[in-house]
Amino acid sequence: QVQLVELGGHSVQAGGSLRLSCVGSGVTFTNNCVGWSRQALGKEREWVGAIYTGDDIPYYGDSVKGRFTISQDNAKNTMYLQMNNLKPEDTAMYYCAADWSRRLCAGKVLHLEDWGQGTQVTVSS
Repeated sequence: QVQLVELGGHSVQAGGSLRLSCVGSGVTFTNNCVGWSRQALGKEREWVGAIYTGDDIPYYGDSVKGRFTISQDNAKNTMYLQMNNLKPEDTAMYYCAADWSRRLCAGKVLHLEDWGQGTQVTVSS
């Protein structure tokens, strides 16, 4: 059974930083596409970014490019999302997923069902 647990959400002021973690069980992150999405209250799920662990190449959505960094540790089956220069519009529930089809690495999120329970990030101005 696939289980993904997101950790690290918090309330911060604009300009601050947070690091989220995603720990997977029942699925290997090795040679897999793993990534993040977010959903703000009343809005659709938005792709944040993803990384293909086979070559460690990350991909980012335009709204976070240059501010967020995705990394992973295969040995720990864990992925990270370092978020810098946070803005109020980054406020959302953040979710992680693993996707063998790699469509997550191409910015697609709607085909996935096995997201974690999410972790809340709130950025105040």
